[in-house]
Amino acid sequence: MFQVISNLLRNSGEFPSRIRKRHQTFWTDPDAELVRNSKMNEGMPLHYWQDVPNWQRKLSNKYNAREFAKLLGCSVADLYWKGRDLSSLDFELLPAQYVIRPTIGHGSKGVFIMDNGLNRFDQKQYTNEQIRERLQADLDKHPDLEFLFEEFVRTESGKFEIPNDFKFLCFNGEVASIAVIDRVSPKVGYSYFYDEHWNKMERLHHLYPGKDEPEKPKCFDEMLDQAKRLSKAYGIFVRIDLFATSKGPVFCEFTPTPALGRGFTKYGKNLLLKYWDQYCPGMI
Repeated sequence: MFQVISNLLRNSGEFPSRIRKRHQTFWTDPDAELVRNSKMNEGMPLHYWQDVPNWQRKLSNKYNAREFAKLLGCSVADLYWKGRDLSSLDFELLPAQYVIRPTIGHGSKGVFIMDNGLNRFDQKQYTNEQIRERLQADLDKHPDLEFLFEEFVRTESGKFEIPNDFKFLCFNGEVASIAVIDRVSPKVGYSYFYDEHWNKMERLHHLYPGKDEPEKPKCFDEMLDQAKRLSKAYGIFVRIDLFATSKGPVFCEFTPTPALGRGFTKYGKNLLLKYWDQYCPGMI
């Protein structure tokens, strides 16, 4: 009973309420999936992206998000293959290290971080046929789903490791905080919080208690610049995920409703609400 009450209090308040309202507005619209899965590319001018209400939903498709980041001059992981027809995919042409991501989804579901047959996310070995079967099962359930086979980006030191997530919590070009997730698996990791000058902040979220603090990335200033640029174009509140790699910052994805507003600390909710009201007044 105590845990139930604690969770209710933790997930209450104006900030979580706004996130839940946004999620409802975005995804109960009968045209939601049509908007999200619009076929976009980096060659399209900005007004083509912004031609529908709540156009940011297009960027919840991870392929579209890649193309949008490229449009704004940001780096993305190399793309080896994209599509639904797995019979056209030749695994023999892939490098020993690669990443598989679904274009639709959240919480790292359906993500494989492959290293010589080992999925770093679940520490299990997979044959090419086993991967094909797993992906096909998801494709059969979702007619709009595609898979991206991408570069396994190296860390700044040149290693093939699960990269730290640098999650920039942004409001129309302003950065409220940067959550750094030292990820072990989709549900296990350690988190730390910094401002845009790399000063340590109070915890904004209860998820992933910290351990050893990470070093400031060599490419941090470039990451900050890219996050602000993407945020200004996105307009409304969004979490922007980037990696610090051996080739500099690499964009990962946009998250418009992080954790559906759940799990934020009192400090985090108050801070994010303050930024929302100051830099995105009246915006969804």
